[in-house]
Amino acid sequence: MANITATEAKNKFGQVLEMAQAEPVRIQKNGRDVAIVLSPEQYGALLANRDVPKVNPLVMTLHAQSVKRWGKVYEALAK
Repeated sequence: MANITATEAKNKFGQVLEMAQAEPVRIQKNGRDVAIVLSPEQYGALLANRDVPKVNPLVMTLHAQSVKRWGKVYEALAK
C-alpha cells in the first residue's frame, strides 16, 4: 500500500488516482490515517466479500453438532 500526505494528495490528485489503479493509497494527515483511495475493482471486491462468513465453515459445522448434542446442557447452564 502506498502512503502519501494529505498535502501531497491535494497537490497531486491526478497522480493519486493513477496510483490507486495499481494499489490502495493511504492518505495521512499529521501522522494519522484519514483516507484510503481504492480503484473501483478493489472496492467492488470488498463489497462482494462483505457477506462471506468470517468463521471457518468447519468450526461452524462443529458448533452446530455440539449444540445438537449438548443443547439441553447449554440451556441448563445458561439459567
